[in-house]
Amino acid sequence: MFFSKYTIFSAFSHQTPISFKAHTSLKILTPAKPISLFVLVLLSSLVQAAEYQSHRVEGNKLMVLSDVGDVSITAYSGSAFEVFYQPQNTKQLPSFALVDNQYAVELNVKNTPRTLEVSTENLKAIINKSPLKISYYQGEKLLVEEEVGLFLQDTLRGFRFKLQQNEKLIGGGQRVLGMDRRGHRFPLYNKADYGYTTQSNQMYFGLSAVMSNRQYALIFDNSASGYMDLGYTVSDIMQFEAVGGRTAYVVIAGADYPNIIHNFVEITGKQPLPPRWALGNFASRFGYKTEQQTRETVEAFIDQDFPLDAVVLDLYWFGNDIKGFMGNLDWDKKTFPTPQKMMADFKAKGVKTVLITEPFILSSSDKWQEAVDNHVLAKNHAGEPRRFDFYFGNTGLIDVFDNKASDWFNDIYSDLFKQGAAGWWGDLGEPEVHPADSIHNFEGLQVTGDEIHNAYGHMWAKRVYENQRDIAPKQRPFIMMRSGFVGSQRYGMIPWTGDVSRSWSGLKPQVELSLQMGLLGLGYTHSDLGGFAGGDVFDQELYIRWLQYGVFQPVFRPHAQDNIAPEPIFHDKQTKDILREYVKLRYAMLPYNYSLAYENSLTGMPLMRPVFFEDPANDDLIDIKDSYFWGDAFLVKPITEPNLTDISIDLPQGVWFDYWTDKRYQGNQTIQLATQLDRLPVMVRGGSFIPMVEPVQSTDDYNTQTLQLHYYADPSIKSSSGTMYDDDGVDPDAIKNDAFETLLFKAQQQENQLNIGLRRQGQYQTMPKSRELTLLLHNWPKTAKVILINRKPINVLNDKQTFVDAIQAGYWDEKSRVLQIKFNWTEADLELEIK
Repeated sequence: MFFSKYTIFSAFSHQTPISFKAHTSLKILTPAKPISLFVLVLLSSLVQAAEYQSHRVEGNKLMVLSDVGDVSITAYSGSAFEVFYQPQNTKQLPSFALVDNQYAVELNVKNTPRTLEVSTENLKAIINKSPLKISYYQGEKLLVEEEVGLFLQDTLRGFRFKLQQNEKLIGGGQRVLGMDRRGHRFPLYNKADYGYTTQSNQMYFGLSAVMSNRQYALIFDNSASGYMDLGYTVSDIMQFEAVGGRTAYVVIAGADYPNIIHNFVEITGKQPLPPRWALGNFASRFGYKTEQQTRETVEAFIDQDFPLDAVVLDLYWFGNDIKGFMGNLDWDKKTFPTPQKMMADFKAKGVKTVLITEPFILSSSDKWQEAVDNHVLAKNHAGEPRRFDFYFGNTGLIDVFDNKASDWFNDIYSDLFKQGAAGWWGDLGEPEVHPADSIHNFEGLQVTGDEIHNAYGHMWAKRVYENQRDIAPKQRPFIMMRSGFVGSQRYGMIPWTGDVSRSWSGLKPQVELSLQMGLLGLGYTHSDLGGFAGGDVFDQELYIRWLQYGVFQPVFRPHAQDNIAPEPIFHDKQTKDILREYVKLRYAMLPYNYSLAYENSLTGMPLMRPVFFEDPANDDLIDIKDSYFWGDAFLVKPITEPNLTDISIDLPQGVWFDYWTDKRYQGNQTIQLATQLDRLPVMVRGGSFIPMVEPVQSTDDYNTQTLQLHYYADPSIKSSSGTMYDDDGVDPDAIKNDAFETLLFKAQQQENQLNIGLRRQGQYQTMPKSRELTLLLHNWPKTAKVILINRKPINVLNDKQTFVDAIQAGYWDEKSRVLQIKFNWTEADLELEIK
């Protein structure tokens, strides 16, 4: 064989030599096309071309028997099929992506001499009998079809699908490749990428799934090391491949992108509501080295009038150096002498303590022998702990797949929670180093590191989440982790984008990374604000621009190496004065942001949304990665270059308003805005309702009894609506048990009249009985002649101070063109008429 003189190495992090036979589709030499053709021909010889023999229906499952094994097609909903090829004598693993539920879905099966057709209300699969391969339709529209179905050869297994002309593909999780990933080939192997900037083919949180502009999503439900090839090797072929693992995939259809996402999370799991404090401000760095330093930092936030909800302790809480102490997982009493009192003192100030944990137990740590004696660590082939060296020292890896090992790990979390820890930060969970020959014990199976690698962080999050629900059943878990698998959102996972470079080049890809993750279920993906890695001197503009962007992303957490302080309180007065107002804006927006969290938990709709949602027919919009929607109301354009004097914004159709000035713009055009250091370009959609409150020091003080409701009026917008969600911020079963309230807003505008309808629905124990509401109507051209509340008139005042002192009144500010109406909302339903 003419390739025999080449030694081929895996692109995976462990750098294990592998044979050409095991990875025939690796693209290893140039020129690309001749090698790709060879690969295509060789792969055709690996295909086990199955032949249909018979079939049967078992509830929501169609079982197809073939000459090389069974194939099951299971309807997980009316819009999703799991397709599980089960070739004979092939090791399989359970699904990690799918929720373990029973689904009552009616299947319609039609048998013809050449095909077998199975359908639900929204999805149809046509199975060609000879050779056996499957095509998927929504109505009469072809979504996607197998080229060869399953291919299987030694340690290489996977699927090949045909791509259609002009088809675009989003997916793969964290990669910096552009929004459309078609034409790329990349590893399915979660791996740290320290200091990344504007290009990265392999990162912390890969997702073996894609979403297509053909209105479907496809999940490769396989946790093993592998590759995703989206028309790179062969331009019209999408290929998933892995060195082992489950030979299954999932097809999901939808009427539009939000519907695809909803159908996606229906079967992979919905993100539980986070604790409300997760939407507040975090003090975080690498790292606070002493209790005294941590206390002084928290006090500085409060003294300098910066709201604060959490302090995050990096690895120094269990050791006084970076190396040698990982795995202690207990307080270093020399540097943190009174940790329980410290956490209690913070809690009294409304500040929660989040502790870092890692899955590595160093042989130099205090818990090494305990971990060995309790059989906690992944094994080698001799049944002993698999030891290896990495940056932090000589170590073993906790086997989170093993129930007994997880019980040992959970006991540590339980004890720290009793001491006062409020949340968990799981770091290095790719795992950062994971020998391919590690042996894990999973449900009675002996599984190698390569077979299970991509599900490690997923299983770790599952263990932490379920343990937290057991020990604190009335409290929402907070679990921040940087790696996982499809479906990790159902364990409350809050991912971040890893150790990004502290540079403009590091800021540029952050929108792309969060959008890509949010489209596939991980709606709380955020960045280390300000950048994490490197940086020699403080760049004021970069720092301010990054933290401004952070106000309109899921989690506001500045975090960095401490050679430059990541917290705004340690910088110059101008920086602090600008960013104090942005942190307070974050808190003022809590009613709006919390309502986005509610929507995400119901439907999977991400908090950050791509602009192509606005016009699904325009495929060119898919490529936009530098602006996005925050919810439905805000269009955000982060500034990612220094020294700009102006910036262009592409406005969608409709009417838009500059958030800072209320200047009105007609949509469907590109506008130029002059830049200012204290202004992030933010536009508000005409017809939007935005509920807000006065900022508080901590979400412990949050209350919606006094509420501001902004409405952006325009004569061109005849009707619009909005919803605000409210609960106690703590109850993990609030949605399930209907222990919440929704405030519903509706607007009807005619030429000379605006009607606003307000409705309250639901209840929870601590909800406000009434609300002091200020309605702010933006873009109102003149003072109101008449304001009626449930047909009762209220006074329209000309003096601002008199209005401020009044309990119920109206006031029009001529300069801002904002009409303010203040009143008590005590009845369930209110109707306002403004003329």
